[in-house]
Amino acid sequence: MIGSLRGTLLDRAVRGAAAEVVVEVAGVGYRALVAPRTLAELGQLGDQVFLWTHQHMREDAVCLYAFGGRDERDCFEALIGAHGVGPALALAILAVHTPSALRRALVDGDADALTLVPGVGKKTAARLLIELQSRLDVLDGPDLSIVVTGDGSGPPPARADLRAALAGLGYEADEVRHVLRELPDDGDLDTLLRDALRLLAVATR
Repeated sequence: MIGSLRGTLLDRAVRGAAAEVVVEVAGVGYRALVAPRTLAELGQLGDQVFLWTHQHMREDAVCLYAFGGRDERDCFEALIGAHGVGPALALAILAVHTPSALRRALVDGDADALTLVPGVGKKTAARLLIELQSRLDVLDGPDLSIVVTGDGSGPPPARADLRAALAGLGYEADEVRHVLRELPDDGDLDTLLRDALRLLAVATR
């Protein structure tokens, strides 16, 4: 199992939602698929690069996927462990959402954020939200505390209730998502709702 690559960036090419790079390590060129964000961060041909990798084995092929950070690789592995999510869709999700943005969507119960990914409809987004809330609790990273709360069952109930309350008042998903970023992760619903309405009132002036 290949876990990382350190070497010279020999080639790069964009292929749809993903991109391909060739990294030469000790005279051997390794082809790997990467998300566009990772490609943009790699620098120029000839530069020395380091990538975390996931070796994906199928009956008809062995593919290598590479990531600029370990956290991104761990998110990718959590994604492909979800029902109906293959490597291509996992890369597409990471092309739209950074690991921290993906975690925030899970904390907020924000299925709409997942529908921003091409090929992910509302039903798929709702299912992924539930599956990933349990799968991403194994991530080892500094942002873990915002994914798992209490018994590890998912987003704080007050925030989920707040989202539902704001939606019931007629606020759009983008407005709700924006204001939730400004509020703490916990607290009583009445206080959170009052603060959310104050922020929304300021934003619409």
